[in-house]
Amino acid sequence: MNIEHTYEVTLCWNNDRKGIMTSSELTESIEVATPPQFPKGMPGIWSPEHLFTAAVSSCLMTTFLAIAENSKLEFSAFECNAAGKLEMIEGKYIMSEVTLMPTLTILKEQDRERATRVLQKSEAACLISNSIKSKIVFQPVVNIAIEAFES
Repeated sequence: MNIEHTYEVTLCWNNDRKGIMTSSELTESIEVATPPQFPKGMPGIWSPEHLFTAAVSSCLMTTFLAIAENSKLEFSAFECNAAGKLEMIEGKYIMSEVTLMPTLTILKEQDRERATRVLQKSEAACLISNSIKSKIVFQPVVNIAIEAFES
């Protein structure tokens, strides 16, 4: 069975080292620019490097949400910090590594092992991670929600 989807993005140069990214499928645009670590880079604006890292992180989250739902895993919070590493290798800049640090808060201690399995399955099934050649470092944390008791 051949499944194929296309996601279209248009990027229009604005001025200096920045542009506006849009998609006919979406309502919001994103301003993008050269990161400040490069000549004429601009601080405070999303860069391709930020977007690359965000793509890996957001794919992990959406994959986790689907697998958790199918697994009937109850949780109260999911957050993922991610760090994309840009380095010069053999004379070329590459995004060589993305470290994903998801933190999952579950409701019951007895779900800890299953929660860890669901997180691991999510990382393995993430289509963006599977589509890039950068190393993906996965460092999950599972917490238990603490209920506030009123006296």
